[in-house]
Amino acid sequence: MEFVLFMSQVDKEIIELIKNANYTIEENTVLCLIGNQFVGFHKKREKEIVICTENAKNLSNYKESVNIKNNENHKTKLYLRRALRHEATHLAQGCNDNNPTGIIKDIDKKIHPSKLKALKESVKISGKLSKEIEAYVMEDRPFTVKKAIKKYCL
Repeated sequence: MEFVLFMSQVDKEIIELIKNANYTIEENTVLCLIGNQFVGFHKKREKEIVICTENAKNLSNYKESVNIKNNENHKTKLYLRRALRHEATHLAQGCNDNNPTGIIKDIDKKIHPSKLKALKESVKISGKLSKEIEAYVMEDRPFTVKKAIKKYCL
């Protein structure tokens, strides 16, 4: 799976926790074709997380040249890491009777304004505003994502 190449150490630990929760992770499935703005999906019934690496690369103008600087693909790393954490948060929510985990207090005050458009798109699919707000906030908190999975799923 190519997306693993973009992960930090803590994100690799999240991947292991996902597997320990009896979930699988798939990459670039047909689900990714519903819109190039989507970088990940949580399929609760199938116990599967889908990472859309190709969509992330397209959104971030990924460059494959061997002559690029290490930080030129920083946006690709960011998109993929956030997607993993976002979908892993939904996994933890699923383990919490399909409710937000509540690990972060005053969550609605912590969502970054740059994520509001993506939030609206996600709510169209899931229909769950409170769960999506929490998942978007948790994208930038990998250690909190790990804590949530451990608390609710393992």
